[in-house]
Amino acid sequence: MKLTILGAAKTVTGSMHLVEHNGHKLLLDCGTYQGRREESYRVNLNFPFNPAEIDAMILSHAHIDHSGNIPNLVKQGFTGPIYATNATIDLADIMLRDSGHIQENDIRYVNKKRRKQGLPDQEPIYTQKDAITAMPQFRSLWYQEKKEVIPGVTAQFVEAGHILGSAAVVLDYLDVAGNLKRLWFSGDIGRYDVPILRDPIFPRGAQTVVMECTYGDKPHESMDEAYDEFIDAVKRTVKRGGKIIVPAFAVGRTQNLTYFLSDAIENGDIPDIPVVVDSPLAVNASDLYRKHTECFDDETWQFIAEHRMRGLDYNNVIFTRSLDESKALNEWKEPMIIISASGMAESGRILHHLKNNIEDGRNTILIISWQAPDTLGRRLADRERKVRIFGEEYYRKAEVVTIGGLSAHAGQNLLVDYALSSKETLERLILVHGEETAATAFMDKLAKYPELPVPTFAEKMQTFEL
Repeated sequence: MKLTILGAAKTVTGSMHLVEHNGHKLLLDCGTYQGRREESYRVNLNFPFNPAEIDAMILSHAHIDHSGNIPNLVKQGFTGPIYATNATIDLADIMLRDSGHIQENDIRYVNKKRRKQGLPDQEPIYTQKDAITAMPQFRSLWYQEKKEVIPGVTAQFVEAGHILGSAAVVLDYLDVAGNLKRLWFSGDIGRYDVPILRDPIFPRGAQTVVMECTYGDKPHESMDEAYDEFIDAVKRTVKRGGKIIVPAFAVGRTQNLTYFLSDAIENGDIPDIPVVVDSPLAVNASDLYRKHTECFDDETWQFIAEHRMRGLDYNNVIFTRSLDESKALNEWKEPMIIISASGMAESGRILHHLKNNIEDGRNTILIISWQAPDTLGRRLADRERKVRIFGEEYYRKAEVVTIGGLSAHAGQNLLVDYALSSKETLERLILVHGEETAATAFMDKLAKYPELPVPTFAEKMQTFEL
């Protein structure tokens, strides 16, 4: 078997890896790369292989940096099956259509500027129609169900605990000597005791582990500590009469936050102020969380049994669907919490909320997730005093609070345990989905465990013979 790392190499976005075995090709993830606009367009438009030659694909979960280029893959000639969990398929449906819509809007803005410079128009990488066209190729696999995805390679999904339907991918195959081997691809690794979802399952019996290291340099504070920090930020803002603006990923982070906030209001930890989820995608994703109760953990079922919520319906959370409802939030003068996509503040309604609130010192911008370089979210997390929104400069007077402990990614300590879990059989440890500083710190940490093979922080296009 041959494995080539095609994306999320020395960066966090653009997850994509090619497995070749017995003359057949299997793609693990097909995510979009996020960075500077022109570079992102070029990288995402052009595949380093012929899509028509891929026999099958496996999707670990629906986040766009893992799924976002699937419509382009199909558009360029891929006709094989795409295996994913039931929940991932439903989420991918709404997320890819939303991504196509964003690309159509973005390209109109880009082309307006290009025409002024005398440059030819560009086409969107794909459209909403392309996203819809790709969906019939998805095939559902339940967790632990085994399926021969290409000749000689059997795949199964195990719980990753990251977002609804997220999974690690386990590939079993025979090497050239006829020995049974196992490749374990982590996807994104979740955390223990995160609301709603089950805990991640660690690798077992694997000779090769390909794993993310997004927070390889940071041991997360406990959820309780992060919760307290979050509550303090809300109280502080409410006391000065401000609003809390939260750029949050529509899938995963938003649902965890609404769970936290509803519980905090019920317990009297924070005042009973409006909590508004203002993102059509997040609202639709929350509907799917209600549908896929098979992914809930025991604590969530207890929460439901105690009648503290029905599915994921909360008495004190408002879900907006229309643009008029979103605009009306600007007229509310009292303290409130607005949760809106996108998580890196690069597109969507969150930009309007930031524009309208960033220059008011009473307000708080709450950053609760990793922010890619060159995004507005990263500039806010770095507490830059002056930022551009919709091409105009704004002076940031709002307080910025960053809380890493609410991340849905595993922190350093859990990542170490993940790597150690197959130490008896492990021959190769390949690190992806992390920046260089995070990976270097993680490898330094792993060096304390001589029972592990020396990890490789993969280069883009690096190939491994397994």
